[in-house]
Amino acid sequence: MKKPELLVTPKTVADIQLLAQAGADAVIIGEQRYGLRLAGEFSREQVKEAIAVAHENGIKAYVAMNALFHNDAVDELNDYIAFVAEADADAVVFGDPAVLMAVRETAPGMKLHWNTETTATNWFTCNYWGRKGAKRAVLARELSMDAVIEIKENAEVEIEVQVHGMTAMFQSKRSLVGNYFEYQGRNMEIEQKKMEPNMFLHDKERNSKYPIFEDVNGTHIMSPNDICIIDELEELIDAGIDSFKIDGVLKSSEYIIEVTKKYRKAIDMCVEDRDAYYDIKDELYQEIEAMQPVNRPLDTGFFYKETVY
Repeated sequence: MKKPELLVTPKTVADIQLLAQAGADAVIIGEQRYGLRLAGEFSREQVKEAIAVAHENGIKAYVAMNALFHNDAVDELNDYIAFVAEADADAVVFGDPAVLMAVRETAPGMKLHWNTETTATNWFTCNYWGRKGAKRAVLARELSMDAVIEIKENAEVEIEVQVHGMTAMFQSKRSLVGNYFEYQGRNMEIEQKKMEPNMFLHDKERNSKYPIFEDVNGTHIMSPNDICIIDELEELIDAGIDSFKIDGVLKSSEYIIEVTKKYRKAIDMCVEDRDAYYDIKDELYQEIEAMQPVNRPLDTGFFYKETVY
């Protein structure tokens, strides 16, 4: 039985060695202009350094280019892809076909991971992009366990599934919060709001807080709960899912590293000694639960029930 890749989103270059030591097999890095909802912002120089550090520590580094590109950015794609290829990235994560076309032109040997966040909901679509050149499909977060397993059974590409962290509920290219503040006659600096941990939409009826942040890609509203299926990994592992992702957006480096350690232990036990995994999985869940902010409860997302936002 193979072990799935443990894929993590670091906040800084300094996190990468610590994540490798914690058990990560791969990291996703990038900059806001090309990638959506990254845990950390990486300049070109930092991308080069991050890839080098990852490889020195025996793990892979993927570069996010999964933004939606307008005409003014299309001319930049070939140059950025050439840079990513020269930096020796292990794959480019894309959603927009413009990236796929630019990779074909500039770096045809580059591995591609198709990730649109929401539209990878059936195996036929995953295979369509596989036949266009993608080697991996990142499944939508709104799928049941049965649907995930069925897709994997019929997929011609690798399958990646998020197992931990918050998920995106809404994105607009507009600066909605900034525009609202401006409407009120108040000034608001948007540039660094991606890293602001205390902006929420508050649903009093459900007693839920939805994190919200703005960056160069617009406004993002996130789920009120964090997915955590550290105690439900066996079905995904038995199905042969290729990659488990821990999403660290709006989390501290310390949190991401500790969660990575716990998932590494859970994955290893689940593959190597299933009985030992059954004995410890509830304890691992409780340890993560103890790390959660008061307003960030854990749930299983859409895996076993219909999650209603």
